[in-house]
Amino acid sequence: AFLEYLKKLEEKKPVILCGDLNVAHQEIDLKNPKNNRKNAGFSDEERSKMTTLLECGFIDTFRYLYPDLEGIYSWWSYRFNARKNNAGWRIDYFLVSDCLKELVKDAYIYTDIMGSDHCPVGLKIDL
Repeated sequence: AFLEYLKKLEEKKPVILCGDLNVAHQEIDLKNPKNNRKNAGFSDEERSKMTTLLECGFIDTFRYLYPDLEGIYSWWSYRFNARKNNAGWRIDYFLVSDCLKELVKDAYIYTDIMGSDHCPVGLKIDL
């Protein structure tokens, strides 16, 4: 239903989606993928739905620009000193319609900003 809604919006204008999508799409997007394989946020079903979203014309701006960058996360558990040990997950995204990808200049994850179990993400786009 969400994908259908996004595609309907896209009929009028390109879409920029930002938020906590609660899924680490690829193994590179979390510190311990093997230990979290069946956990919420990294289940095969969730990851598959994210893949579908991306295959239907949306770009994960951070991975588009930094396909191999490891160790950059946007969420850490409050338990086990996860943030201090950088044992996190990248679950906060800026997704854009495919037609905007060439306009994306940078994507940021502000890991040094504290105050929550998440940190802000940012997007520089030349509209």
